Amino acid sequence: MQRILSHHLSAHVGATVRLAGWVHRRRLLKSVAFLIVRDAAGLAQVVVAAPAVRAQVEALTEETVVEVVGTVVANPTAPAGVEVVEPTVRPLGPLAVPPSFDLYRPTLTAGLATQLDHASTALRHPTRSAALRISAAAVAGFRGTLDRRDFVEVHTPKVVGSSTESGANVFALDWFGRPAYLAQSPQFYKQLMVGVFERVYEVGPVFRAEPHDTVRHLAQYTSLDVELGFVTDHRDVMAVLRDTLAGMLAAVEERAGGALATLGVPVPAVPADIPSVHFTDALTIAGASADEPDLAPAHERALGEWALREHGSDFLFVTGYPMAKRPFYTHPDPARPAYSNGFDLLFRGMELVTGGQRLHRHADYLAALAERGEPVEPYAGYVDAFRHGMPPHGGFAIGLERFVARLTGAANVREVTAFPRDLHRLTP
Repeated sequence: MQRILSHHLSAHVGATVRLAGWVHRRRLLKSVAFLIVRDAAGLAQVVVAAPAVRAQVEALTEETVVEVVGTVVANPTAPAGVEVVEPTVRPLGPLAVPPSFDLYRPTLTAGLATQLDHASTALRHPTRSAALRISAAAVAGFRGTLDRRDFVEVHTPKVVGSSTESGANVFALDWFGRPAYLAQSPQFYKQLMVGVFERVYEVGPVFRAEPHDTVRHLAQYTSLDVELGFVTDHRDVMAVLRDTLAGMLAAVEERAGGALATLGVPVPAVPADIPSVHFTDALTIAGASADEPDLAPAHERALGEWALREHGSDFLFVTGYPMAKRPFYTHPDPARPAYSNGFDLLFRGMELVTGGQRLHRHADYLAALAERGEPVEPYAGYVDAFRHGMPPHGGFAIGLERFVARLTGAANVREVTAFPRDLHRLTP
């Protein structure tokens, strides 16, 4: 008899089926016992009346893996309106040692640190696994949206020979006796691949050795990177980002509807035209000093409230960040060279995406590095490509875990990360 998953039970009313999963909960009443079995699809209620089977169920522990064979009957009060009766129950392994917290309760009562210490079991809780299902659906939507627009997925090195892009905040390692570093971004490589495919994207880990011990930072996270050629300016990049976000959220609704329901999460609409403000205007809206070089988290929150109040939008573009706060490869605004053709996208008052137009002429790269007093040699393999013809191009990067955290309303990005790596955590 082929095993079926719990969410298919309603299609088998009157039939004998085989389920398998984990003992989620046992409810031992005087005249009947209920065994709740959890599998990858959800929960199934098994009604136990026979004394011999009841004795078996009483001996089980939560999280023991079992097989159940029984008949499916309709019951409007049961999960999904069906339940399994007259079962046989067989453990598929030894009795499990129950975790130190109850997985059957609606919410995990253990603190986040305890959950992370025991991630292999805490992630079994429906609310924790729901966030990961949403993450998987978002990545599928990211890939699908870009594939339909003729982007090519690429895979770039995560170990690099120089710590060039962001200074000293890198993880150093030994590479056969030579110094090497974990990559902070695929930025240089994805730009070079524009010269091959014109439109590229990547889904992969990036590493930041910055000592941020906050609810929004990780030392390793998943970056959804995009780069496209033959743009007019950063606004073309923003348009692709808008469509990509809409595709991601549509995929979450389609593929992770159950997870959204578990968490009680509505999916926000992405406006056809996401509201946009220049950095200088953003400072005014946020009540910041006009000479601020960047937006602080409090400024971002104020801007998010403004966008929702004035435009009914959970999303807001901030464009024209000062060139002094942007990487050397950022294209300046031709009309206001002190400001960039770069942008951030705020999602509910928090930076989610950074992007912009890049330089594409070799001479401009040499000039940009010279202006910042940086030598060309560490960047030689990157900068040399621009001698051989590169189109005007730009791109962006979305932090996956931060996206899911903002979507689900998680207070800490670690709540939606399976095995987070940060300033303090390297296990499990």
